[in-house]
Amino acid sequence: METPNLPAIRALRPAWNKGRIVGQKRPLKPKHVWAIRVRLELAENHRDLALFNMAIDSKLRGCDLCRMQVVDVMASGQIKERASVLQSKTQKPVRFEISEGTRVSVAKWMEDPLMVGSEYLWPGRFHERLHISTRQYARIVRDWVTSIGLEATAYGTHSMRRTKVTQIYKKTGNLRAVQLLLGHTKMDSTVRYLGVELEDALAIAEAIEI
Repeated sequence: METPNLPAIRALRPAWNKGRIVGQKRPLKPKHVWAIRVRLELAENHRDLALFNMAIDSKLRGCDLCRMQVVDVMASGQIKERASVLQSKTQKPVRFEISEGTRVSVAKWMEDPLMVGSEYLWPGRFHERLHISTRQYARIVRDWVTSIGLEATAYGTHSMRRTKVTQIYKKTGNLRAVQLLLGHTKMDSTVRYLGVELEDALAIAEAIEI
């Protein structure tokens, strides 16, 4: 007697985005940036302060930020004013500025015993991890935003990448500058990333005569 084939039964799982805010993550406002900095300074959390400042200045994706090496930002015992990192997504280098406050915080972090002999700027806590993971970085960002009372689901690692360029665009309206700073190959990507309407972008372009 043959056994009839019964349909497979799968356990129902809740939707992955249930209760979450999906879509583009919000950039931090200047008041949020300073609030997080003050908290990290008061806590004397040198690693997180340097990581936070570098994330804002570099405007790098989380995967590239986590893999940053000491030689990327330091030369002859001094923190560089400008640095360049090869993007893992595009395989193209992107340059960025390192502000004075960031240089000070990174130099302080370099004095930490954990940095002795470390090749990476953000070494992992365990021997099998050479540097922090993107998932660990995401948890760190979540702790930063919740520490100042922000909704964790509205912010993420891309919030750090968008924060400075959003302010640059608001003050200058220069999409090309933002495109270069983000390392985008297409202007459309920059427009979508900033949430700028295409009509706004065209209006800016039309106002410039060559």
